[in-house]
Amino acid sequence: MATKPRAEHHGPASLFDLTDRVAIITGGAGFLGKEFGRTVASAGAHVVVADVHRSTAEAVAKNLSVTSTLEALAVQTDVANKESVHAMVGMVKDVFGRVDILVNSAALDPKFDPKEAGKHKQDFEGYPLDAWQQSLDVDLTGAFLCAQAVAPIMREQNRGVIVNISSIYGVVGPDQRLYEKDDGSKGYKPSSYSATKAALDGFTRYLAAYFSGTNIRVNTLTLGGVFNNHGEQFLKRYNVRVPMGRMMKLEEVGGPLLFLVSDASSYMTGANLVVDGGWTAW
Repeated sequence: MATKPRAEHHGPASLFDLTDRVAIITGGAGFLGKEFGRTVASAGAHVVVADVHRSTAEAVAKNLSVTSTLEALAVQTDVANKESVHAMVGMVKDVFGRVDILVNSAALDPKFDPKEAGKHKQDFEGYPLDAWQQSLDVDLTGAFLCAQAVAPIMREQNRGVIVNISSIYGVVGPDQRLYEKDDGSKGYKPSSYSATKAALDGFTRYLAAYFSGTNIRVNTLTLGGVFNNHGEQFLKRYNVRVPMGRMMKLEEVGGPLLFLVSDASSYMTGANLVVDGGWTAW
């Protein structure tokens, strides 16, 4: 699919224009992925909803196509599987002829519940190896495989942007007090979550340096907690830890992402944009 010539910039607002650019969003049918897709589509990009859940991805892509009048493509993709990733990127190249943006948003975020003690132990000492490995496969190896697959296309274009989605728990340790239940029982954010999110930022810096001399930019977007129908007790505990006194709203994740994938951040690579309401300031 041929793309139209891009107009020259005529002011700051035009820097955010993504007209006819092609953006792959992994985990594109997920809570954050859907918002990322909506954001880049609203700026003019064609969106590839790459997700392991086919039917959900197709529904998201259909909705994007209707609301933005742009072509959105759903591709069932297991980011932890090399063949699946390369098949997805090959399909994107066949349909659109290019890949301008990769957002590595696919991730596992297990929620521990004392009532599910039979599934696995909650403390670090009892955390099962297979759960650790699964998180590494999806959260970290998935980003590696996707970046590796789009790199030749971006090199050929001499242009591209990769954004790795991370968390404040890749910057500071989790406050496990947040996950205590009303009855005093303990829950935990798992060790694999922090390890993979911290590693993503190191991977970002590696790629930024590796692509030196090209027009391929790689950055990390680190987000604080995004409200998703959290319970009242959790909110109280979370909010007192944040200078802004609240969790992030879903609609607030799009602006930072758009900044990083657009020409508005054209002199930015190897950086970590932290959007956390001040969580890491304390």
